[in-house]
Amino acid sequence: MRQIGRAWITLAVAILLSACGGDVSPRTAALADATPSSTVAPAWTLTATATATPTATVPATATPTSTPHPMMIAAMRQLEYPGSEIVIEQELEPGANYRRYYASYLSGGFKIYALLTVPEGDPPPTGWPVIVFNHGYIPPAEYRTSSRYAAYVDWLARSGYIVFRSDYRGHDQSEGEARGAYGSPDYVVDVLNAVASVKKFPQADPDRIGMWGHSMGGYITLRAMVVSDDIKAGVIWAGVVAPYPDPFERGNTRPTPVFTGTPSPFGRGWRRAWIEQFGAPEENPAFWNGISANTYLADLSGPLQLHHGTADESVPLAASEKLYAQMVAAGMPVEFYTYEGDNHNLSGHFTTAMNRTIEFFDLYLKH
Repeated sequence: MRQIGRAWITLAVAILLSACGGDVSPRTAALADATPSSTVAPAWTLTATATATPTATVPATATPTSTPHPMMIAAMRQLEYPGSEIVIEQELEPGANYRRYYASYLSGGFKIYALLTVPEGDPPPTGWPVIVFNHGYIPPAEYRTSSRYAAYVDWLARSGYIVFRSDYRGHDQSEGEARGAYGSPDYVVDVLNAVASVKKFPQADPDRIGMWGHSMGGYITLRAMVVSDDIKAGVIWAGVVAPYPDPFERGNTRPTPVFTGTPSPFGRGWRRAWIEQFGAPEENPAFWNGISANTYLADLSGPLQLHHGTADESVPLAASEKLYAQMVAAGMPVEFYTYEGDNHNLSGHFTTAMNRTIEFFDLYLKH
């Protein structure tokens, strides 16, 4: 388990990527809506549009509060995420150059289902590199394993990666209760157990694991990468990545939203419940910093690549801009791409964004 304050050696990267195209893939229809997020990128990185000048600072490492809380990063680092052997439940129709499976693993005592893809042919000597895929918010009762994010999984799988996409607890056939991501650690726990499980998979390389997340999945990715050392690189599309108490950062042009829709263990909106129990951010900064992954960016397990459309109505661009600024201030390796006029799913620049995603993963997981 990572020790707080562990030094991470910054990698120098210079990648020349193609200019953003206006191509729209018909496969984008498979992408589901997701929840807000934010991210950050380096000054040297080429962007599809101009990027705001970083102004944010990285908060100091939080001091533990007298009341422990399971959402605190320090508390999550103390837990074990053993995962399990991956069980193949059913083989599905194959892809162009890979096989698809309906699989399962264990997390917190629950049986969690997942989509698993494995490249055809002989694996490299150390095994195939892996992408743990974190989907965005979809009403759990509507979520179906085989019908969501098909185009994204296909692109990664065709590029020579094992892809492991967890359903999370309470989604489709997965056991447990879907309590949401922002007021409960459950989904991050499920994803960290997915990482541990895929490390045991015979055809996987346990030392070459990356993570991809969209919207809510971006939030999960950022948290996972400050808790575990196992994730070597992360890509976040339109992520909910600003710090608490407002991870759906909207900048200065929009009022701070009132969070009432995400259930919490208190039976009310998590933000209101936490303010009542722990105090407002200015009254108890240690608590709010302690539950924010952004406080621990110096401990990230690998570099980040961020993507965001300027016309995103679900997760405002300001969230990613804030994370980018904090990454730059922390001296951490990051790429940040904005897409003029594009939406939450980057439908107008899907091919460009996916090509950049693959190049990034190839750099850090294959080379």
